[in-house]
Amino acid sequence: MADWILSKRQKYLLKKQIFWMIDIAIPKGSLQNQTLQLFEQAGLEVKRTEREYNAQIDDPRIGKVKILRPQEIPGYVAKGYFDLGISGTDWVMESGAVVAKVIDLNYGKQGPGKVKLVVAVPASLEIENASQIKPGSRVATEYPNLTASFFQRLGIPVEIQFSYGATEAKVPELTDVVVDLTETGSTLRKNGLKIVDVMLESTSELIANKKSWADPEKRDDILAVETLLSGVMRARGKVLLKMNIPEAEIGNVIAILPSMKNPTISKLYNSGYYAVETVVDRSQVNLLIPQLKKAGAQDILELAISKIVP
Repeated sequence: MADWILSKRQKYLLKKQIFWMIDIAIPKGSLQNQTLQLFEQAGLEVKRTEREYNAQIDDPRIGKVKILRPQEIPGYVAKGYFDLGISGTDWVMESGAVVAKVIDLNYGKQGPGKVKLVVAVPASLEIENASQIKPGSRVATEYPNLTASFFQRLGIPVEIQFSYGATEAKVPELTDVVVDLTETGSTLRKNGLKIVDVMLESTSELIANKKSWADPEKRDDILAVETLLSGVMRARGKVLLKMNIPEAEIGNVIAILPSMKNPTISKLYNSGYYAVETVVDRSQVNLLIPQLKKAGAQDILELAISKIVP
């Protein structure tokens, strides 16, 4: 009898777990590689199935995983097809989707940081900002809604042309103005264009469906995923330093040793040494280690960090 009751309870818990699983949309294209790397480093490896756009994550909190264009993800998340998704600020705003932003993931097409949605014109024109663009100009862009709103605010009527890519190559024969996403502006400059205005800055965002975000059980799972992803992002660019320090030199070493809060210090058993460990920026470590050794530190270890969860 006890076995039968336990079996019924297990079935109930399983149904409850499935009901509360969160579905996730992963971006393909320019954001895909960095997203897959982030999830793998967080212990949430995205495994592709035989069907190209389907994937799975071996985690009991996560159900369906789809790989979709980032342009589509905000709308699907807003409509409830997915509880959680990753897209760019630009596509969230262009779509007008009403979603909850969980966290900025802080990477763009090529690497960490933000990209810019800019207005560019031929470098030969005497135009210094977008307000000087002539009425009736042809504007090519993948962002027709944001572009229309931008020029409406300026009070400049323009002809908006939807672009399917390589927008910068269409000037001057097919269009007069370009609204495009850029990190450095180098591609625009190579095509004889100059940036005259910035419409917005964009980065990757972890977004959630509003109803899922309001549901306590699903919100707990969403925040669990956010904690793992954030832990990886905090750990990037950081290393753990461990060292042994003679008691007589401890003050000299601590005086030059950076840390997130305070270094961890413990007395070594039956010796005149202390063990010290701290987290430092990777960019500092090659300069710091010789200074630490000179100040008296010994047995210095530099270790990689996979996650930092405050």
